[in-house]
Amino acid sequence: MKISEHCLSLTKESEGCSLTAYPDPGTGAAPWTIGWGNTHPVDGTPVHKGMTITQEMADSMLESALNKCGERVFAMLSDIAIKKLTQHQFDALVDFAYNAGEKNLQTSTLLKDLNAGNDEAAAAEFPRWNHAGGKVLRGLTIRRQKEQDLFNS
Repeated sequence: MKISEHCLSLTKESEGCSLTAYPDPGTGAAPWTIGWGNTHPVDGTPVHKGMTITQEMADSMLESALNKCGERVFAMLSDIAIKKLTQHQFDALVDFAYNAGEKNLQTSTLLKDLNAGNDEAAAAEFPRWNHAGGKVLRGLTIRRQKEQDLFNS
C-alpha cells in the first residue's frame, strides 16, 4: 500500500515547512529540522544552523520520507490488519509514525489493537499521544484528532 494525497496533506498541514534549518523548539538545540519536519541529512549533510533548501527539495524529501515510513508501517501489520486496512487508516498510521516515531508505533497499544483486528480500540488510542516533554501540546492534540478522524473515515 502506498501513501495517498490525504497523508501528504495531513503531514504538510501539521508540520509546516521551513526552508531554513531551525533547532528543536523545546530545547533550542539539536536535532535541527528543515523542510516539512525533516531531521535527516540532506544530500549527506546533517541539518545544521544556517542550512537552506528549496521548496522542491522540501517536497521531494517529505514524499520520500513518507513512502519509506509507509513501507516500514506496512511491515508492522499483521495479516488480520492488512486484510481490513483501508487507505485512510494507512495514511493516518503513516502520519502518526512520521511524527511520533516508528518505534513508538511499533510498541504501541494502537498497533496491538489494530493487529488484533480491533479497529475501534486502535482508533481510540490516537488522542493518548498528545504529550511532549511531559506536557499536553495543543498542536499534538489537534494532529492526533485529525489522524483519528482520517483513520475512522
